[in-house]
Amino acid sequence: MLLRLLRRAPEGESLRGALFSDGGQCCPVLERTSCAVPAGWYRLEVTFSPRFRRRLPLLRFVPGREGIRIHRGTRPEHSSGCILVSADDEKRLTAALLAAQSDGEENYIDIRDHDPYPLYDIPCPPEECMP
Repeated sequence: MLLRLLRRAPEGESLRGALFSDGGQCCPVLERTSCAVPAGWYRLEVTFSPRFRRRLPLLRFVPGREGIRIHRGTRPEHSSGCILVSADDEKRLTAALLAAQSDGEENYIDIRDHDPYPLYDIPCPPEECMP
């Protein structure tokens, strides 16, 4: 399964974007600007989080960092570098990624920064996907 995160321009300590699945579903995301995950491709694996005491998506091989997850949160201060989604979206994403993982499929996330002057055709996140 492939997830694609398209970011908007930072607004102070908030970095908003939209997360799309390869099935076309989308959900709003929030990151803390000062510790956002660098743009790039990362492997995703659903594992048990001792901190949150439940299974959550874990980004693998983030340069110089460990323990970066996708979890619920509503404000930038709810993140120490993780990607925040709503509680319902967290459950839906975790279930979809876990199902793909159980079927032997590898999961990835493609994180793209805001580019006000794109040289290629990548659409902006639709407004209904933004918080």
